[in-house]
Amino acid sequence: MDQSKYPPLPNKEEIQGFPLFQNLATEHIVVIQNKEQCQAIETELTQAALLGFDSESKPTFQKGEVATGPHLIQLATQERAYLFQVNAEILAFLNPIFANRDQIKVGFGLKNDAHLFRKKGIELNSVIELSKCFKAFGLENPVGLKNAMALLFRVNFPKSKSISTSNWSRKQLLPQQIAYAAADAYAPVLVFEELLRLGLLPKEIPNTSLKLRIRPNKINPASDA
Repeated sequence: MDQSKYPPLPNKEEIQGFPLFQNLATEHIVVIQNKEQCQAIETELTQAALLGFDSESKPTFQKGEVATGPHLIQLATQERAYLFQVNAEILAFLNPIFANRDQIKVGFGLKNDAHLFRKKGIELNSVIELSKCFKAFGLENPVGLKNAMALLFRVNFPKSKSISTSNWSRKQLLPQQIAYAAADAYAPVLVFEELLRLGLLPKEIPNTSLKLRIRPNKINPASDA
């Protein structure tokens, strides 16, 4: 495969100099806590051909402490991100969406998410692990979301360890947690569509009966700053 037409992976210093990733606006991020809120967005979610997805769990620090996550499950379309604070009703609502073979779910580092979901009785179908789609760039190892955004869009996608290891089980999420969680589900949608445009997705993409909304010319992950 001709790797010369694809740029090399920028180093950390170069990435720091890129424009910051432009996340979804706050009004397009919805925190979901109950069944009624789920029902209000059911039509939009079930009709989406493509969903970016991720999950967050309260970290365990003590020896022998049992992990109880996921505590937050994020789904995103081109327009909105939905952050589901996990409880039994919400898991029951999400289960058919994750099981649906006619909806593509995409994300990064989903192996651990899949393990946690299985423990909760959630079936995952039509899921694409995007980290393995960068071999055309000469990268044999899985690529993280930060590097993927730098490669494809020349933007700096911030990843804060203090936020990633914060308490995701808290009843009222902090604004920083909400923005972080939304970005982790929204950015994979942009990555998927750009990889699709470049013809770099794996051939074993699951079939879908829905038309993907691919609008690469309208995607601008960088802020104007």
